Amino acid sequence: MTKTSGLSKRQVSRGRTPDGEPNPIDVHVGKRLRLRRELLGMTQETLSNLLGLTFQQVQKYERGTNRMASSRLWDIAQVLDVGIDFFFEDIPSEIAEQSPRCFAVSGGREVEKAAVMSVADPMKSTESYELLCDYYRICNRNLAKALKDSIHEAAK
Repeated sequence: MTKTSGLSKRQVSRGRTPDGEPNPIDVHVGKRLRLRRELLGMTQETLSNLLGLTFQQVQKYERGTNRMASSRLWDIAQVLDVGIDFFFEDIPSEIAEQSPRCFAVSGGREVEKAAVMSVADPMKSTESYELLCDYYRICNRNLAKALKDSIHEAAK
């Protein structure tokens, strides 16, 4: 008996893959949630308190085990001070294609187009975001300016 045959229609309709694993998109969103939380130096407990949840619920969101309602995703984005699109940024086409319903994929074209658009706008990349956060953590503003000037010169 395969794992698939043991799933009820309800479990499949709740966004699980045919083998019962969490939806890969939910897992990706959870990883982005954890990335942003950690970039802010926030614990799961702090985030859960700000959202009125248990820290176990935050753990389940971060693993993709539990799905987030759109209103919950909105609340999380507000607490973490990011736009909703942050959670879907940098999603590889392989992950989007594994979604049981494949909402974002029509022959892979939309996903590829989104990936190209993400590269075209460097301010939407995780790397840019992390670099910006690190830059503003530099306490010595003269050093920060010198670093910025060096990067600017290297890019010419």
